[in-house]
Amino acid sequence: MDPTCVLDYRYGRDQMRAIFGADAYLGALLEVEATLAEEQERLRLIPPDHAQAIRAAVPKVKRDRVEAIEAEIRHDIMAVARALAEQAGDAGGSVHFGATSYDIVDTARALQHRDALALVAEGLEALIAALMAQAREHRDLVMLGRTHGQWATPVTFGLKMAVFAAEAARHRERLGELRPRLETGKMLGATGSGAALHPHTLKLQAHVMQRLSLNEPLATTQILGRDRLAELVQWGSNLATSIEKFTLEIRNLQRSDIGEAAEAFDTVKQVGSSTMAQKRNPITSENLGGLARMVRSLAAPALENNLQWHERDLANSSSERILLPHFYILIDEMLCKASDVFRNVQPNPKRIADNLAAAGGLPMAEAVMLALTRKGMDRQAAHELVRQISMVAASGEASFHDLLLAESEIAEQLSAAEIEDALNPASYTGHASEIVDRVLASLA
Repeated sequence: MDPTCVLDYRYGRDQMRAIFGADAYLGALLEVEATLAEEQERLRLIPPDHAQAIRAAVPKVKRDRVEAIEAEIRHDIMAVARALAEQAGDAGGSVHFGATSYDIVDTARALQHRDALALVAEGLEALIAALMAQAREHRDLVMLGRTHGQWATPVTFGLKMAVFAAEAARHRERLGELRPRLETGKMLGATGSGAALHPHTLKLQAHVMQRLSLNEPLATTQILGRDRLAELVQWGSNLATSIEKFTLEIRNLQRSDIGEAAEAFDTVKQVGSSTMAQKRNPITSENLGGLARMVRSLAAPALENNLQWHERDLANSSSERILLPHFYILIDEMLCKASDVFRNVQPNPKRIADNLAAAGGLPMAEAVMLALTRKGMDRQAAHELVRQISMVAASGEASFHDLLLAESEIAEQLSAAEIEDALNPASYTGHASEIVDRVLASLA
């Protein structure tokens, strides 16, 4: 079949796609059914040796047979149970005993969450490591800071990267908090009371979840509360937005009129434009911006899926079939691409220095104002004096440096050497390097 979804052929890694493939999902459902039978046999809820026969039947169940049964009976999980029962012989009557469909579905989904979140966690660690490496390498690379798109006081490239690394680490903390809630299954039956297998249900649930390395819920309806899924997708939307923010900075620094950093570019083979041969476009960072929009778009259905009629309805089911694989594959794709961007991003020290020089000292207006204040000038008066001089310098009539030297009120307070020192960007990065070190030590 010719694929129609870009997640099948353009975006996403095979490792993540494999978790959400049709065969993998069927395998997870069958694993839950088999484990349920084994623990029921331990509790003497089904005849001896039935669990063994059910377990042996699992690899014999084929997806085409399940789909054929579903086409006839129009129930996906009952189709799985019947296909398994067919292969289990005399033990077939014990398949799915005392369970409701979403005991199986939600527990199988929990297995998918567990495996997918492990990959996401690995990807997030790779991104943090890439950002930390850039922060470490460029700890002291002084460059223009910018606020409102205008020159501001100097920063370092290392500080930019450390800020991003600290933000990514906060997403790691949040992920650690939500994982246990997602890695949770259930065996509480049709309405969450556990009536079908009472008085053994709670013990059975505990045994099944322990076997599957999943957590137990405190209470459920027929399904696990979808607040868990809403939390996941909102977390992912937040992460996707951070990744877009990080790479948006690279896009802006790569602008021709700035040119202070850029994505890696293969000058031997890579093509930037089909017609403008000189182009070196930040295509991966731009791609990530588009993917972030798609991740954020999933937050609305994830929230709406938490709405249920009484103990449950089926409105969440179709939505989640689409939502879950798309969410995980997109987040995984974004983490992999962002890590690659920051492993290979290339600051341009010459262009950074040129832009600092071209600013003509204007970004150091604050430093001059504070130097005057420290010599005893009223702070407000110092600010107004430097502001007036800055406006003249910005008009191009004279350099900021020369205007400062020529201003008698400033000459009364500051020597030429002190003015030169105040205009030196390298002397006005504050605690930038120390902050980088703090971030690196904290995240190590």
